[in-house]
Amino acid sequence: MLGSILKSSVLVLALTGCTALPTPFISNPLDDIVAEAAAAARAPAADQAAALARAEKAASSGAPADRLRLATLLAVLPPPLGDEARAGELVQSVTGGSMGGFAGVLAAQIAERQRLARELERVRTESERSARERDKREEALKQQIDALRAIERNIREREEKLRTRPR
Repeated sequence: MLGSILKSSVLVLALTGCTALPTPFISNPLDDIVAEAAAAARAPAADQAAALARAEKAASSGAPADRLRLATLLAVLPPPLGDEARAGELVQSVTGGSMGGFAGVLAAQIAERQRLARELERVRTESERSARERDKREEALKQQIDALRAIERNIREREEKLRTRPR
């Protein structure tokens, strides 16, 4: 009897011990891609260049996760390392699968940033054109003011001559 209670207790302890063990953690490639991109974005320029070089080397294998990793780095790194056009091309090649949703979101973000960059360039060009036109108008007004002052000066000089001329 004591033996069976002891065996039951050991069995219960063994089974409860197994439930306390954590299940093995399986890394999600998207988590790794996002973590690496976030770390690279905050890293010094030399570390950013090294991360980009590693990603370019890995992407040459053609694996979708590696192409998506490179596209993500190209999208988040600042110029001259970042290249949104190339990132857009790479992310378009990653469709379907478990990474298709993230690739779609990244593609939409890249497209929006490119649209905003074009809009900013258009506004900058328009602003420069407006500034040039304003400067031309300002110069024309200054010339008109100078001409009016010259006319006023000539009128005063004539009036002065007429007053000082003997009658």
